[in-house]
Amino acid sequence: MDVNSLVQTVAIYAFPVLFAITLHEAAHGYVARHFGDMTAHAERRISLNPLRHLELVGTVIVPLLILYFSSWKFVFGWAKPVPVNYSALREPRRVSMGFVAAAGPAANLLMLLGWAVLLRFSGSGPLAAMAEAGVIANLVIMVFNLLPILPLDGGRILLSLLPKTPAAHYARFEQWSSHLPTAVVLFAVFDGMANDGKLMARGFAPLGNLAHLLVRAIVYG
Repeated sequence: MDVNSLVQTVAIYAFPVLFAITLHEAAHGYVARHFGDMTAHAERRISLNPLRHLELVGTVIVPLLILYFSSWKFVFGWAKPVPVNYSALREPRRVSMGFVAAAGPAANLLMLLGWAVLLRFSGSGPLAAMAEAGVIANLVIMVFNLLPILPLDGGRILLSLLPKTPAAHYARFEQWSSHLPTAVVLFAVFDGMANDGKLMARGFAPLGNLAHLLVRAIVYG
């Protein structure tokens, strides 16, 4: 990929990815406030301003790595996590935690639907390309965050649904699984240097294929 194509691809993906990951976090803070936790509100994290949610690794480095090693077919990343004080949530606390966790993927689903409508009626050109990037980015981020692994949203949702004893045992795994994003970054760098990113691209290929199938279904009905 030449420099012009690289700049064009980054420009197309920048807006959809930025808002996919920052609005995901803002949704967590909004629902947490609804259920009684004012932590995110006090830190001004319930905001549509992406600058309040940016994180260098998850918002910039990881999306660029995944884009590059997937041959510019799909992307995912994350923003600076919104602080949630689970002990401040309204009772029943575990139910509240489940709703807070589900808010992020729900926001991605709503954005995906919005981009899908735009893609359906935008024809071709830069706007259609950006809409397609919005569909892909939100699908990948939503699915990744719904994996039942702590501290991802899917792990929090599962934790809220489990009976108390299994939930307590499951929660202990977070001390290890919380390093998952770092592991993804390190693996992407290593795979890119040693193997031209082939393993990374192969690992994300099913999700990338699903995203493109969805795009084709939206475009062609």
